[in-house]
Amino acid sequence: MNAFEIIGGRPLTGAITPQGAKNEALQVLCAALLTDEEVTLNNVPDIADVNALIEVLEDMGVKVSRPTRNTVVLKADNIDPDYFSTHAFRNKSGKLRGTVMLAGPMLARFRRAYIPQPGGDKIGRRRLDTHILGFERMGVTFSYDNDSQLFSLDGHGLHGVNMLLEEPSVTGTANMLMAAVLAEGTTTIYNAACEPYVQQLCHMLNSMGARISGISSNLLVIEGVGKLGGCTHRLLADMIEVGSFIGLAAMTQSEITIRNADVHQLGLIPDVFRRLGIQMEIKDNDIFVPAQEHYRIQKFIDGSILTVYDHPWPGFTPDLLSIILVVATQAKGTVLVHQKMFESRLFFVDKLIEMGAQIVLCDPHRAVVIGLDKQLSLRGINMVSPDIRAGVSMLIAALSAQGKSTIQNIHQIDRGYERIDERLNALGADIRRI
Repeated sequence: MNAFEIIGGRPLTGAITPQGAKNEALQVLCAALLTDEEVTLNNVPDIADVNALIEVLEDMGVKVSRPTRNTVVLKADNIDPDYFSTHAFRNKSGKLRGTVMLAGPMLARFRRAYIPQPGGDKIGRRRLDTHILGFERMGVTFSYDNDSQLFSLDGHGLHGVNMLLEEPSVTGTANMLMAAVLAEGTTTIYNAACEPYVQQLCHMLNSMGARISGISSNLLVIEGVGKLGGCTHRLLADMIEVGSFIGLAAMTQSEITIRNADVHQLGLIPDVFRRLGIQMEIKDNDIFVPAQEHYRIQKFIDGSILTVYDHPWPGFTPDLLSIILVVATQAKGTVLVHQKMFESRLFFVDKLIEMGAQIVLCDPHRAVVIGLDKQLSLRGINMVSPDIRAGVSMLIAALSAQGKSTIQNIHQIDRGYERIDERLNALGADIRRI
């Protein structure tokens, strides 16, 4: 059985340090393919999705060592581009969204690449149009094999170009960036994603010898160079874990300090939680969340119900909307949660309703949460984690609930959260892996 058994209703106390950023890790690991020199990555999360991508890199011929749990050293001096056409690659890539970002560096360095249909969470469509259309503008030709569900890309005509992305896709921007750094000429990417993870990728590539300007804006300019070298790079703290811990503290009436949270890169995250009435204090690079008996959801200035929605950076990240929804169930007041990007991400609310939450699912993208103001506790139930973020939202709900809960399919949680049971148990939680 692959499950967590949780005894809820216990306040937590202490300090916790967020793991390295999962979404950044998937990008910078792929970027190691751009050089035959050694690349050292620090603060890499030891989680299932990252380890699966490292395994794919090893299968391709990358030499990998891990001197510590969270340090990865890579040297891509003997790559086998034909690995991408094997059944083993197709089998592994179908389970992991991050493999799509192997295409950019492979095109840049070897002038050929393959893109599988994206795997990962079952939260809605993940279109590849931004990647394919962007590569086409850069002179790449492609074909699609319907049997293997694999795009084959020929990059012998790769060159710099001015492009306007139809959507500010994070993975699409990362792919275009990595292809452009070794392409002949200058590439400009307008409507580029500017998330901190993309900024980090740009800084890493520049430290390897790339010439990227416009970092942190939505207009990136990349002057192609002939060769990149090795580097040492440290990943940011995972902003999704930081938000998860803020929500956990509020739900369980806990006093928690989040250490080394990279607060300067959190954007609107602290402000959105404050709009739910959650108190916090930022001290240097730490966030202190005091124990609160109650927290009240704010309204808009005109008195209308608060709406929390996802938006490309610097807007609010979609990965925290599941957490916001759960935290709102025990607030005082009402909030509309609008998940614009993925049409299946809110479907776990039926389990929260079964736990006693008052939620109206309006449609696949919107849910109205009427807070219980902790006048009525959630009750423990059995549930199944459908994706990473819903799984941790269920875990937070279970830790605040009265009685025992069981969460099955916790592989989904392990994909994105490093040893979450051990780290929360150190704060006083009662989570048993069974």
